[in-house]
Amino acid sequence: MGDIISFKRPDGSNAHGYLAKSDAGGPGIVVLQEWWGLNDQIKGVADRFAAAGYTALTPDLYEGRVTQDPDEANHMMTGLDWVGATEQDVSGALDYLKNDAGCKTAGVMGFCMGGALTIIAGAKLAACDAAICYYGIPPVEAADPAKMAVPFQGHFASQDDWCTPEAVDALAASLGSSGTDHEIHRYEGAHAFFNETVAVYDAEAADLSWRRMLDFMGRYL
Repeated sequence: MGDIISFKRPDGSNAHGYLAKSDAGGPGIVVLQEWWGLNDQIKGVADRFAAAGYTALTPDLYEGRVTQDPDEANHMMTGLDWVGATEQDVSGALDYLKNDAGCKTAGVMGFCMGGALTIIAGAKLAACDAAICYYGIPPVEAADPAKMAVPFQGHFASQDDWCTPEAVDALAASLGSSGTDHEIHRYEGAHAFFNETVAVYDAEAADLSWRRMLDFMGRYL
């Protein structure tokens, strides 16, 4: 449905990503990958957004590298400059959506690693108009959620060794002091419940979160 395109980063270099255009035009959404890379599953999410009326762009944060091996994925995620990726790739993707794709508004959303990057974007990027995070929280030195500057929606699992219920509680407390509209949704299930290609996929939770997300995007984008 979509195409691989190139777009400019703020530093003037080229980045690449998967662009899924909506026939209806409409707002834009930057879709940020899990630690696996820009694979078919995350491209499929961008396609779903396009079918729902949003122009979606997924930056290739790993520059072509994709894996199905958790150890390799962890290595690639650990080696990523999260703040740099946000301030260059994500910022460039937002600029592309607004200046080249004709989107009047554009948000950022992501899963796992991409969810953490979404929080950084919502706190630091002026071009971001809304942020939606699935089970990802960055280190506070990368971005303080208390500095969230845009409407925020979060989706988290009850069984998660990374974004634990306690970490989500702390996130909610920080967002409470940000002064921005925000909502946190929790689901009985495991980390990555939205990803239909993994064993912990929960169709009911994924469908509910998708409907909640589209409602949120309709209100703020």
